[in-house]
Amino acid sequence: MTSVDEHARAIERLLTGPLGLAGTGTGTETVPLSDALGRITAIDVLAAVDLPLFRNSQMDGFAARAADLIGAPVTLTVTGDIPAGHVQPPALEPGTVTRIMTGAIVPDGADCVVPVEDTRPSADPGFADPGSTDRGSTLVGASVTITTPRGAGDFVRERGSDLRRGELLLPGGLRLAPRHLAALAAGGQNSVLVLRRVLVAVITTGAELAPAGAALASGQIFDANLVALSAAVTEAGAELVLAESSSDDTGEFLSILTRATRAADLVVTSGGVSQGAYEVVREALEPLGAVVGHVDMQPGGPQATAVVDGVPVVCFPGNPVSTQVSFVVFLRPILRRAAGLTALPPTTRRLAGPVASVVGKRQFLRGRMLDDGTVEIVAGAGSHLVAAMARADVLLDIPRGITDLAAGQDVGVWAL
Repeated sequence: MTSVDEHARAIERLLTGPLGLAGTGTGTETVPLSDALGRITAIDVLAAVDLPLFRNSQMDGFAARAADLIGAPVTLTVTGDIPAGHVQPPALEPGTVTRIMTGAIVPDGADCVVPVEDTRPSADPGFADPGSTDRGSTLVGASVTITTPRGAGDFVRERGSDLRRGELLLPGGLRLAPRHLAALAAGGQNSVLVLRRVLVAVITTGAELAPAGAALASGQIFDANLVALSAAVTEAGAELVLAESSSDDTGEFLSILTRATRAADLVVTSGGVSQGAYEVVREALEPLGAVVGHVDMQPGGPQATAVVDGVPVVCFPGNPVSTQVSFVVFLRPILRRAAGLTALPPTTRRLAGPVASVVGKRQFLRGRMLDDGTVEIVAGAGSHLVAAMARADVLLDIPRGITDLAAGQDVGVWAL
């Protein structure tokens, strides 16, 4: 019987050679921003332009000279109208103002913007309301009264005040969120260099499996593993390229496996690796040199590894909890590292109550974190308790040689 740590090292060796999964991953690729959410930047990204690109207004109002507003209220003539997206406006003459919209270019000669809220119509009966939203209205030639003085720089966004061209926009190794994509787009970039995702195929096995929501025949169950493994692969930063279920027919399994190895860097299977009859994964892969054995853990004892057509194949047992625990312990750390994601190493917490474990096996019990930082058991050790697994948010890692732990003792914890 192999230990958990020995099997974990075997999987890491299996994946390190052909893929470099234990190191920096499988290279880089350039993707459009529309596909970049959640991806990891491969290198530092420098600003290609100044941000903002030009000197512009922070408010709807009037571009003015601060020196002309001393002693406000003052009444000044409106000599122009500048909407956003307008070409470079003419310079502002002393003693005048120009109506300006948010984001519009501030004219040369103006050093501040007066918000509409700080203006009022002058006594001129022909004056239009400075706050008018009528696109056809113009204030050119009229006058406006500025009620509040402003200093140089007020409500003006200077060119490059956010970031200068050539400065660091985003660091390498960053997982891209919507705010990062906004910064890239604002800088004129429509694509970004990211770490290439590991391509993973998932195959679940068992004649008893039916898709969730299908009409069940006698003896069938819904295939929870296909959903769980597909989601786990994606959450770990890899790209799911195939997800299919096979019956216990060896020919069918090998046909799906052939398509999987052509599409993926790594194949993950569930079920069919125990010592009974109809163990399709073992029957198909042992003649190809697979290593099939038992790991001293509960749940998740039956495990296997293989290389088929140069592609690593990692095989987990079929009980839903065993499958999920196996992924967390053996594959998640490697895939997250390859994807450039933050590691989720085991931590230590205090037990809220006593725990009993089995003799001779390292046990991974389902538990949950309590508000006081302690952990408690959620359910029993059965590898079929998939609903109980859903109520857990951690795995309690009970070492092989320990059968009892008291309340208040420390225990290893893996986040789910």
